[in-house]
Amino acid sequence: MPLLHNHLFRRLYAAQVASLLGSGLLTVALALLAARLAGDDAGVVLGTALTIKMVAYVGMAPVMRAACERFPRATVLIGADAVRLAMVAALPLVTQVWQVYVLVFALQTASATFTPTFTATIPTVVPHRDDYTRAVAASRIAYDLEALASPMLAAALLFTVPPSGIFLVAATGFAASALLVGSVRTALGTATPAAGSAPFHRRATAGLRIMFSRSTFRGLIAINLCCAAVTAPVMVYSVVYVDTELDLGAGALAPLLAACGVGSLCTAILLPMAGRYITPRSTALAGAVIGCGALLATTTAHLAGLTYPALLAVWFVIGIATSLMNTSAPRLIADHTDAGSAADVFTAQFSASHAAFLITYPLAGVTATHGAAGPATLLTVALTGLTCAALAWHTPVGTRAAHQRAPAPSTA
Repeated sequence: MPLLHNHLFRRLYAAQVASLLGSGLLTVALALLAARLAGDDAGVVLGTALTIKMVAYVGMAPVMRAACERFPRATVLIGADAVRLAMVAALPLVTQVWQVYVLVFALQTASATFTPTFTATIPTVVPHRDDYTRAVAASRIAYDLEALASPMLAAALLFTVPPSGIFLVAATGFAASALLVGSVRTALGTATPAAGSAPFHRRATAGLRIMFSRSTFRGLIAINLCCAAVTAPVMVYSVVYVDTELDLGAGALAPLLAACGVGSLCTAILLPMAGRYITPRSTALAGAVIGCGALLATTTAHLAGLTYPALLAVWFVIGIATSLMNTSAPRLIADHTDAGSAADVFTAQFSASHAAFLITYPLAGVTATHGAAGPATLLTVALTGLTCAALAWHTPVGTRAAHQRAPAPSTA
């Protein structure tokens, strides 16, 4: 497979895996730290920390893009890893809850800088369309494996090292990521010249303005809403269903979450084989339809009598749906941007996709104990996203050859 012979991608992919491992372990470490500092209020502290994470993702990604656009991408990636490494080093010194919040904001701001920059870098090192589809799928696999492996690795570490040892392993992940990016720094080249005369606020909102001005990306924004509505039950309802609805105990939670991860993982593995025949739009719409079907099945299961095997099956299908929607986004952006606007749009997509969760997570939380009304409400949101995407994409548009960097028409 040509992708495996691309040494730039291999090292960048290893850097992504190392970075994800560090982030996953750090999430567990922060949870342990919050529990130690807050005691009975640990849940409130963690909820606040997750809210801060989303706010940093949504608000700081475009700000950091505008602040760092004059620097080479390798410098930005290494800098983000260095900041997270410094924050991890400071975590053992934290003694107050407010300090946790400050560090969470700084850490997630660095992550909001690293992730879209990394995503925008891949099309420049994987120029062939089929290989890029494989690269996107590989990136999705890395996310899914991290979600499955990090909690288990953290649990294994806790049996052999004190909780502070997780900080050290997380720091190692960030350091390895920085070193791997540094090893290909020269090959990645210099920064794209920036429009120095543009005001900061226009540079920070450039990607969002592009997305809202083109129907191609307006449809993607609608898909983000659908994906967030489909994902929310897994993240919010799982605990409620296991503990309250089915009374199965905490041991049943991990397999339920893993079912979704396995569905996503299997889809990411199989997608490259179909990617050359299915356009990103079709992939995203297929995922949205499957996701709406899964929410309908969840609603029906509530009315007919919720069972654990049914939930496992539906959560697996949700994993398939979210993977189809998530993997279509970078392919769509790469096909419809040029070298000058790609990074801006990738950053805007990062913010927009997480902004959707600020809508669906609270909605899922409010409806978590309302039986079938919960998934039915999220189904309404998902159907709204699906409908808006279908309307935005109703006019057939010729698929641009990937990575040719010709600007997409403003009325695409």
